[in-house]
Amino acid sequence: MKSLVPMEPEVIGGVDTHQDLHTAAVVTTDGRPLGTASFATTRAGYRKLLAWMRSHGNLLRVGVEATGSYGAGLVRLLAREGVPVLEVTAPEKSARRGKGKDDIIDAVSAARAAAFGQRVQVAKDRNGQIEALRVLRTTRKTVMKFRRAALQQLHNTIVAAPEDLRDELRHFTRMKLLRTCAAWRPNMTGYRDPTVATKIAIRSLCRRVLEINDEIAELDSLIKPLVAELAPTLIALEGIGTECAGELLVTAGENPERLRSEASFAMLCGASPIPASSGKTQRHRLNRGGNRQANSALHMIVVNRMRKDPRTKAYVARRLAEGLSKREVMRCLKRYVAREVFAILVSRTAT
Repeated sequence: MKSLVPMEPEVIGGVDTHQDLHTAAVVTTDGRPLGTASFATTRAGYRKLLAWMRSHGNLLRVGVEATGSYGAGLVRLLAREGVPVLEVTAPEKSARRGKGKDDIIDAVSAARAAAFGQRVQVAKDRNGQIEALRVLRTTRKTVMKFRRAALQQLHNTIVAAPEDLRDELRHFTRMKLLRTCAAWRPNMTGYRDPTVATKIAIRSLCRRVLEINDEIAELDSLIKPLVAELAPTLIALEGIGTECAGELLVTAGENPERLRSEASFAMLCGASPIPASSGKTQRHRLNRGGNRQANSALHMIVVNRMRKDPRTKAYVARRLAEGLSKREVMRCLKRYVAREVFAILVSRTAT
């Protein structure tokens, strides 16, 4: 008679992530806690965390909080080891109010969320070229903010400058102003004089803006070919350029199939109408949630098409004649664009 080999129990993991220490929990498939422990946020710590979870049984999946920040390193390791990862969102305030909050409670809550499929979604794959695109675009956005702040400060400094200096610079174009003032050689020993101090400040600001322009150009030289390589079909569509295509690629991620349908992608982009009906009143309200950067990208695509695309112009004219406002028509168009974009993003990963 053959001896029966006991089957390894199936378990679910959960991780509450922090900068220096991750708190992990393991629960059974019905949510019963089996243990909790804390691990350092290092490569060795990630390996120990995974080994500790697997010591409790067959690890089916892991729910991780903040997969895009503190949990990014752990998610990459789990993906390489073939462990399915679910991103866990924060619990409702009403639920947290009754149970309290600490790292162990949050780790167990993440594990239970992964076990029961509540407030979870498939985590983004951060091992491909789209992650490289995201990092470059995030840096570019930050640099653009720095340039905007420097230009605003430069404008304010010139407005409040002594009259003779202000009159000298009043009619310069932006680029002439930047290059002229960046080449100034004021007497640095005279910084106690307001005019000389203002010249020193203006020169510093102009040099800063020129350096930032060079940095932006360098990032653009990397971002543009990367977007063209990742989604040439997307850029070929009417009204979609490198900026909008890059934003939509990053929003969908390396694995857009995690979104399940084009409706979920539209919800992610804040382009899906929200039902707000009651009784005999049937209506929808504006969706103010979702990724607002992706929503802005859809808006710019619609604006471009309304200016240049004959089909879009005909659609707008027809819907306006039906009594819709221009804003309502644009919301409909954003929903259509989201459907079109999602089909291309999914086909890109399928090939």
